[in-house]
Amino acid sequence: MSDIPLGVLDLVPVPSGATAADALRNSAELARRTEEFGYARYWFAEHHLNPGVAGTSPAVVLALTAAATSTIRLGSGAVQLGHRTALSTVEEFGLLDAVYPGRLDLGLGRSGGRPPGEKAAPAATPVAAGRAPDGLVVPPRFSLARLLRSPRFALHRKLLLLPNAESQDYAEQIDDILALLAGTYRTEHGIEAHIVPGEGAEVEVWILGSSGGESARVAGERGLRFAANYHVSPSTVLEAVDGYRSGFQPSGVLDKPYVSVSADVVVAEDDATARELAAGYGAWVRSIRTAEGAIPFPTPEEARAHVWTDEDRALVQDRLDTQFVGSPRHVADRLQQLQEATGADELLITTITHDQADRVRSYELLAREWARR
Repeated sequence: MSDIPLGVLDLVPVPSGATAADALRNSAELARRTEEFGYARYWFAEHHLNPGVAGTSPAVVLALTAAATSTIRLGSGAVQLGHRTALSTVEEFGLLDAVYPGRLDLGLGRSGGRPPGEKAAPAATPVAAGRAPDGLVVPPRFSLARLLRSPRFALHRKLLLLPNAESQDYAEQIDDILALLAGTYRTEHGIEAHIVPGEGAEVEVWILGSSGGESARVAGERGLRFAANYHVSPSTVLEAVDGYRSGFQPSGVLDKPYVSVSADVVVAEDDATARELAAGYGAWVRSIRTAEGAIPFPTPEEARAHVWTDEDRALVQDRLDTQFVGSPRHVADRLQQLQEATGADELLITTITHDQADRVRSYELLAREWARR
């Protein structure tokens, strides 16, 4: 499987007892080390109002990290377009490309702006829960209704958007970004817009999506690269990649579909140690799905002190069942299942442990095992 590249998705997690500054230093170190281990990409996610996540601005964190690396591709996974404009997005990545040309991935997502009552675009045919033919776990679909109805979600929207502002249509926004990058942007009256730096930037544009809905459709119809989120929405990863491939149209960028799929992973020398390192994951996911906001990532001892209710367990079970935890061989076997089930061209690995040394070691062990296959 060594011909399938591995990348990194970093949420810039804040461990309990640490600060955001600690988390940022950890990420810079991890980017440097994973470059040494042979990982192909290093992406930063965008999250807001989460005490346990310091990755609020991918472009800023990329600027902080780029100086610590030299060859690994750097990108966003993803910029949340719901509260941004095409111009601001291209300008930010144009600035980065001016200093670090040819190394940037502009990953784009829909999150951050859709009103609570707005319906998502129709998705591809849902895949039944259970196991894919090659053994991949496909859990029951998780409903986001609780999150979308929460006052905290409304607060996100209030703080991210200017008063009375509405998000631009997603497909139109993607087209504007592509036109601004290419230098072909024109208004309906023929007025041109040219961005310096930004126009002609050597960035790879990716669309990130969790289902077979609008993100997958837009990525396919425009012939862009697509990243499907098994680590966020494992129940819909197969429909996401199927939706993308079924609507794919060759473009000046790609002549055939190109897919990356993410997975949540913890690797240690043996299964028992890995399970101990991953002990805080359930409580961390629970804090996100209850709309509290991600808590600082707990120690194994803090995680064991959490009193679980049946409702808590049901809230996180799909994520626990689809986190790949264990020895290098065990985790690589499960990643191979994921790759075969989705036909992924790349895999994107996200790993969170309380201690930085364990996190770095997890990526090192996985890279070493993957290279042997």
